[in-house]
Amino acid sequence: MAVTLILIAIILILTLIWFVTIYNRFQVLINGAEAAQGQIKVGLKKRLDMITQLYELVKSYAKFERTTLQEITKMRTSVMQSNLEEIKNIEAKSRNFLKGLLVAVENYPNLKTSETVKKLMNSISSVEDEIARLRYTYNNIIQEYNTKLKTLPASIVAGLLHLKKKPYLEFEQSINVKPNLKGM
Repeated sequence: MAVTLILIAIILILTLIWFVTIYNRFQVLINGAEAAQGQIKVGLKKRLDMITQLYELVKSYAKFERTTLQEITKMRTSVMQSNLEEIKNIEAKSRNFLKGLLVAVENYPNLKTSETVKKLMNSISSVEDEIARLRYTYNNIIQEYNTKLKTLPASIVAGLLHLKKKPYLEFEQSINVKPNLKGM
C-alpha cells in the first residue's frame, strides 16, 4: 500500500513537472514574440522618424501635400500602441511614403548628391535590414509556438490552457522587396 502511494505521488510530481515545463516554454515563446513585436515597432518608428527627416529635406525641392507630414506624424505616435494588423498597415503606408520620397530625391540631382541625404539613405537602409531581421525573428518564434500547439505532448497542455494559434507578421507581397537606396 505504501509503495503504491509513493508510486502515485511520484507520477503526480513528474506529471506536474512535465506540465510546468511545457507551460513555461509556451510563456517563453509568448514573451519572445511580444518582445520581437515591440522591437519591430521600434524599427518602424525609426523608419518613420527618418522618413520625416527626409521629407523635411525634400519638401523645399518638391511639392508635397501638408497631409503627408500629418499622416507620418500620426503613424509615429501610434506605432508603439499598435496591434499586429495596425503594424502591417503602418509598414505599408510608411513604405509608400518612402517610395514617394525616393522618387523625389531621384528627380533632383542636387538633393541626391547632398551628404545629409546620403547619410540618411544609408541609415534608412540599415533600418530596413533591421525590420526584416526582426520580422524574421518574430515569425520564427511564432512558428515554434504554433508547432508546439499541434504536437504532442505540448498540445495537451495547450488544450488545457486554451492557447490559440498566433498569426505571422506578413507584409504585402509588393512591399516585401526592400527599397533600393544604394543607387542614391
